[in-house]
Amino acid sequence: MLEQRGCDIHFFEKDTPYYAAHRDAPKVAGAHLQLYADWNTVRSTAIRHLADADVAIVTSYCPDGPQACDLVLQSNVYKSVFYDLDAPVTLERIDRGEAVEYLPAKGFEGFDLVLSYAGGPCLRELQLKLNARCVAPLYGSVDPEVHHPVTPRSEFACDFSYLGTYSPDRQGKLEELFLQPAADLPNQHFLIAGAMYPQLASQTANVRMLEHVSPQDHSAFYCSSRLTLSITRASMARMGYCPSGRLFEAAACGTAVLTDYWPGLEEFFTPGQEILLGNSTSDAISALQRSQSEVAEIARRARERALDCHTAAHRADELLSLLSGHSNVEHGLNSAVATAGDL
Repeated sequence: MLEQRGCDIHFFEKDTPYYAAHRDAPKVAGAHLQLYADWNTVRSTAIRHLADADVAIVTSYCPDGPQACDLVLQSNVYKSVFYDLDAPVTLERIDRGEAVEYLPAKGFEGFDLVLSYAGGPCLRELQLKLNARCVAPLYGSVDPEVHHPVTPRSEFACDFSYLGTYSPDRQGKLEELFLQPAADLPNQHFLIAGAMYPQLASQTANVRMLEHVSPQDHSAFYCSSRLTLSITRASMARMGYCPSGRLFEAAACGTAVLTDYWPGLEEFFTPGQEILLGNSTSDAISALQRSQSEVAEIARRARERALDCHTAAHRADELLSLLSGHSNVEHGLNSAVATAGDL
């Protein structure tokens, strides 16, 4: 979306073995993708692009984060930005006294703007604990041209689905909201799609597993589910205001979502009308026993809300507004954006 607003984007990504094995597309839409094996081999290229850039952004979990931050902060870009896509996780690690490998030594004090994937109290914590001068949320979003209603496919057909990589701090909720309801509802069909899951001791015959669903198949995955589940990482849920992009993607596909509750959820979807809440096995079972007309109406409202408020176009405009609003440069800001990260 940024390229449609006149931005020239250069995106640097380290070609790690895991991402190389699971890369679904050789290109980033609307950006010049620069894959690299070693930071020193691409450093001079990054410097060259920074010399012409208006804005430079470094993200969390960038394998060469400190080096990229140093380069950005030493440059003459009009706006230096750090985008923490995992801010509650970052803050939790800080509280535990851990070294956070993707952060610069002095935290965020040198950056003009710090963006966070989570809002609410997380923003103040970034100021207090990491010396961020100016902070703002930039939430997830959906591209309606990518995620939209499509014809269901038999390989994804189910009553209840879950799309997400294994995470220890989500596993308890997965057991409670997905696997236990599957055991209690043997006549319904359940589908998990995600990598790195250990053998699930409680998996029953009506639960299928897929290790990977490519992004171009996500719409078909959601549209083949009567209902889909969203589970929030524990550290994100504790701080709240942390909508997963999966919520918006499923909604844009016209699929009803059952989610665990976290503070601030109401700012994105109205519980009971646009999204269903699941805090126990009985909640999940009740959702699965709703009539098809009820589920379809919730899905319709969710899709309407997602398209009205949570598209990539909305976020692109929000980003450009934030950049312009905190800069002396009001014109020409879109001419070039150099990005370093590992999204």
